[in-house]
Amino acid sequence: MNLPLGFDIQPTTNPLGFNYGPGVFGPPCEFRSLDSIRPSLLDPQCAGPDPVYAIAMDVGTEDRREDLLARNLLFGVVTYAAGCLGNEPVRSQGHIHAVSQSCGRSTPELYEIWAGRAVILMQETAEDDPGRCFAVTAEPGEVVVVPPGWAHATISADPLQSLTFGAWCVRDFCFDYVGVRAHAGLAWFPKLEGGALDWIVNPRYLVRSQLIRKSPELYRNLGLRPGVPIWRQYLENPETVMWVPRPDRAENQWSEFVP
Repeated sequence: MNLPLGFDIQPTTNPLGFNYGPGVFGPPCEFRSLDSIRPSLLDPQCAGPDPVYAIAMDVGTEDRREDLLARNLLFGVVTYAAGCLGNEPVRSQGHIHAVSQSCGRSTPELYEIWAGRAVILMQETAEDDPGRCFAVTAEPGEVVVVPPGWAHATISADPLQSLTFGAWCVRDFCFDYVGVRAHAGLAWFPKLEGGALDWIVNPRYLVRSQLIRKSPELYRNLGLRPGVPIWRQYLENPETVMWVPRPDRAENQWSEFVP
């Protein structure tokens, strides 16, 4: 992992997790087992890597710890196992960001891909009509924004390598799985066909959606600078990412948002 992230953190594969360098804080990893995500898979009985991924919420450098607390910002890191889940890529089960007590609403998330190739699958709702659905493919160094209230899952598009990414979140984050689990997943299932990613509609949604496949936007309207690591953008100007814990600061962006 050769991206200039701004602090010393390295993913590991055996065991799955992270090593923190000097001056970097972070908790022991949590692990998502295969059994925990089976209900949202195309084939719930499939075989695959276990644990599926490791996640560490609240990492950063010691000199910024107090500032992160004061701003209600949290930086999380995730690394996925290589391989596949039956005929599906390694992925998360999908959720919505529940209403945070700190701001009284669902909050957005800012992803940055560090290694591998990601597809962020997202849809406007987890109701019977999922609304607009996007599959946003991102390479290392690219960022993806998930707007408030949208259901989303992160997918590893290359089974031959691990996917690793960082993300800015609100500190009092909470996940809502109700709508996704009621439909046994998001509106589209990813499937590997000859090493390439294909998509199968989830028939449990009553309204058939169109899946829009695309690259990430540059998000200049949110104040982001393409090609600059999101930790460094925070260091140089913390206000750049303050719409994450305070989505009202970008209120005019969310209604017709295109990721």
